[in-house]
Amino acid sequence: MADLYQDRRAQMFPRLAAAQIARIAVHGTRRKVRRGEILFEVGEVNRCFFVVVSGKLEIVQVGERGVEQLITVHGADEFTGEVDMITRRRSLVRGRMSEEGEVIQFGGDELRAIVQSDTEVSDVLMRAFILRRMAIIAGGHGEIVLVGSRFSAGTLRLKEFLGRNNEPYSSIDVDSDVGVEELLEHFHVTVADVPVVICRGEHLLRNPTNEQVAHCLGWTAPLDEAHIHDLVVIGAGPAGLAAAVYAGSEGLDVLVLEGNAPGGQAGSSSKIENYLGFPTGISGAALAGRALTQAQKFGAEVAIPRHAEKLDCSRRPYSIAIDGEGVVRARAVIIASGVQYRKLPLENLAAFEGAGIYYAATYVESKVCGDEEVIVVGGGNSAGQAAVFLAQTAAHVHILVRGDGLADSMSRYLIRRIEESPKITLHVRTEIEALDGDRHVESVRWRRRSEPEAEARKVRHVFCMTGASPNTQWLQSCVALDNKGFVKTGPDLSPEELGASRWPNGRAPFLLETSRPGVFAVGDVRANNVKRVASAVGEGSVCVQLVHKVLQE
Repeated sequence: MADLYQDRRAQMFPRLAAAQIARIAVHGTRRKVRRGEILFEVGEVNRCFFVVVSGKLEIVQVGERGVEQLITVHGADEFTGEVDMITRRRSLVRGRMSEEGEVIQFGGDELRAIVQSDTEVSDVLMRAFILRRMAIIAGGHGEIVLVGSRFSAGTLRLKEFLGRNNEPYSSIDVDSDVGVEELLEHFHVTVADVPVVICRGEHLLRNPTNEQVAHCLGWTAPLDEAHIHDLVVIGAGPAGLAAAVYAGSEGLDVLVLEGNAPGGQAGSSSKIENYLGFPTGISGAALAGRALTQAQKFGAEVAIPRHAEKLDCSRRPYSIAIDGEGVVRARAVIIASGVQYRKLPLENLAAFEGAGIYYAATYVESKVCGDEEVIVVGGGNSAGQAAVFLAQTAAHVHILVRGDGLADSMSRYLIRRIEESPKITLHVRTEIEALDGDRHVESVRWRRRSEPEAEARKVRHVFCMTGASPNTQWLQSCVALDNKGFVKTGPDLSPEELGASRWPNGRAPFLLETSRPGVFAVGDVRANNVKRVASAVGEGSVCVQLVHKVLQE
């Protein structure tokens, strides 16, 4: 790990000052340790956090047949751990004393108390934890081996799921890695079984769902159906994560339910350059990852992947049914379930999703496309960010929009980038009419509105970013929606809608409150929301103040 970030070793493996150790030592237990003693093991959940007082503590990765690879050795004043100390995921490494000595041991609750109360130590720990996780991901030092094909939609799905959840994994491509196909045949694994996941060196999963992989990794701990949370947030996009950060930091018992990965649509953005405080830009995945860690730092519980199936508004506390996993209950609810890109009205679209049709433009998709031509459909900021990003590696990028240009829907800085790039061509008043191919898109037919004939192009990769449809099907008429399915809140609610919901209070709904008291909506899922990351974050943070008012009623 240290070799990957040699220039940042001092930040990855810092030494705590004597005064810092003295401050935090009151939260822990000082104890002697012997040579060879294992302090934590691979696969352990909720392990302890250690500060070395004396002696040497070696951190090793355990490979096949128990073969160990040394990552680093902690000496006096150094400490163990990475992001999984906060996220409560399984340990990816073994910690063993190579010299006898003394350590200070902290449980998970004690560590979280330190992180929340001691700003100076918190900064040192959080920076080191995040850098260590980055190094683990870069080195593929994880519990997952993914055997797949670049032509497989399932392979792309799992790569996105693991990548956006910051889970390190190793990948083997059956199309290019010599001997892999023969190996799979030996174990009677067919093309239909790909992708194959080897999880924790113990389980072989054939074309697994995201939920099956998460379960194998130990992410899906049982939810307590009897417990009543102060707040349940549905969705871990920018709005939902902002709500979780502020609710957790203000002492509320908050649970976040997310069906796939943190970040929402913003999490799939290659680079956001107009978000306040990041003048050089930040990827959606990086922003989401930091926000997730921040929320968990303040005690918010984040359950991934957990799909909200139904909101029961018939009585309070409210109940949220989890797909196949019972219910959770809450005194207040924030709907932050976001939106999804509308699908092109093409007959065979579903057959090519993940195999030439994509709804995100991240590093994973860019590797699949290679040095080929690609199409981006859409004229919003997400489409512009995708086009600029893909132009770095693709042979050429074609942007297709139905309108007369981009000025009405895209930020000026992106339009300027597109206009200045020789690798991007804008096609206005143009729509895709057909997709052709067998297992993968092989060609596309598009037609300009002013032209009588469609044009066929040998393009194998199409990125669809064509407006948004709200993820509100699971609400099942629980709250008032507008004619497009977005959640109505505050002053947008009519007396008739409040009457239909039997609004019981002697007050009007709060600004972000729905037609049900104590149920709020924020971010892209809310009607008349401004479709910007900063707006979503603002709504999520403001909403928590309104939640406090409801909880005091």
